[in-house]
Amino acid sequence: MQETLNYIQENKQRFVDELFDLLRIPSISADPAYKDDVLKCAEKVADLLKNAGADNVEICQTAGYPIVYGDKITDSSLPTVLVYGHYDVQPADPIELWRKPPFEPYIEKTELHPDGAIFARGSADDKGQFFMHIKAFEAMMKTGVVPCNVKFILEGEEEVGSVNLGVFVNENKEKLACDCILISDTHIYSNEQPTVTTGLRGLSYVEVEVEGPNRDLHSGLYGGAVPNPIHVLSRMISNLIDENGRIQIDGFYDNVDQVSLEERAEMNKLKDDQEAFKNAIGLSGLEGEKGFTTLERTSIRPTLDCNGIWGGYTGEGAKTVIPSKAFAKISMRLVPFQTPEEITEKFTKYFEKIAPENVKVKVTPHHGGMPYVLQSDTKEFRAAKQAMETAFGREVLPYRSGGSIPITAMFEQVLGAKSVLMGFGLDSDAIHSPNEHYGLFNFYKGIESIPLFFKNYAK
Repeated sequence: MQETLNYIQENKQRFVDELFDLLRIPSISADPAYKDDVLKCAEKVADLLKNAGADNVEICQTAGYPIVYGDKITDSSLPTVLVYGHYDVQPADPIELWRKPPFEPYIEKTELHPDGAIFARGSADDKGQFFMHIKAFEAMMKTGVVPCNVKFILEGEEEVGSVNLGVFVNENKEKLACDCILISDTHIYSNEQPTVTTGLRGLSYVEVEVEGPNRDLHSGLYGGAVPNPIHVLSRMISNLIDENGRIQIDGFYDNVDQVSLEERAEMNKLKDDQEAFKNAIGLSGLEGEKGFTTLERTSIRPTLDCNGIWGGYTGEGAKTVIPSKAFAKISMRLVPFQTPEEITEKFTKYFEKIAPENVKVKVTPHHGGMPYVLQSDTKEFRAAKQAMETAFGREVLPYRSGGSIPITAMFEQVLGAKSVLMGFGLDSDAIHSPNEHYGLFNFYKGIESIPLFFKNYAK
């Protein structure tokens, strides 16, 4: 294994250069204008797998964007690890807030990344992270040390809800058969306190519409006499959460997992630097559900957030109208044992209940996903913990993340395998935001840790 680690050390600059080529492709799955770029990125990923030494590399067509598959089966008696990642990225908007163009990667030092960070859309989510696996695999292949069979499944629709992945997995159970799934699409608590993610929240995502008059009205002729959908929607949204941070939807907490006081005490051993947390996002104060710490609010408790709101005239200058309609997008992060179907139904009923009689409302469900928990006493967790402790040279703790990766529950249900969430980014890396970045330290530690995971898991 030392020879593998030496190979990684000798090729660090080349790995970064090759990642830059991948990051230059604007593979934005949400915007049809970038269709050719997403397809180009799939071809690039397939070439990377082939060059790293994978066999049976395929660009598998779906009803949407393709899934790239490759494998290396060296011995049927060895355990098989399925590596998952996604090559699509979020839109870069708002472009004007990027310090440099989002698809022209560059390296810059920051306070949290004194060794430098790679700035580009997709650097941390998820190109930089799945690329680590390809380079770690290449290092194992080049040094003749591949302790497990390896399969890769890299999709192009994660940022739009993995709409075709479930169909593909169900139709290719034998091809994807494995003993565990290895995913790097999460983060560690900090570089000083590395962690393995043991929990993810689920998701229910909806779009709401409030309709008042049958057309936009002149605010002078009609103002003060008719319901304004923007006002109505704003009041309705404000009624979803009370002053104690408690979500008011009827039955919302019925199935929430009650984490024991012992487990809460264990998770709060992580250093929770409130001042650093606030400063990193430019806030003077925090809020949330009363009775829980910031760590708990962002991991083991469900949440509701308005992600966007619009209506009426938003262009340059003035247009004095009362809009006919107002809209909002709302996401709810779920915890065990909530389900997206249950919560979406409860939200819809409550939203309709609190609507005034003089407007019409509509709730449109979008994608959702189940929460996921990996117990810290499993062989999968132990293999990841030991690998990262070797690479980082310090203790690694279990950590529940507030994010969602809906495919983890699907993988377990269909393939009968646990997912190991061994991510290496930081929550300050601005994923989904302008100036997304990924630390070089984290990038290299990931590439070093992955071969060690395979070694440990093979035992």
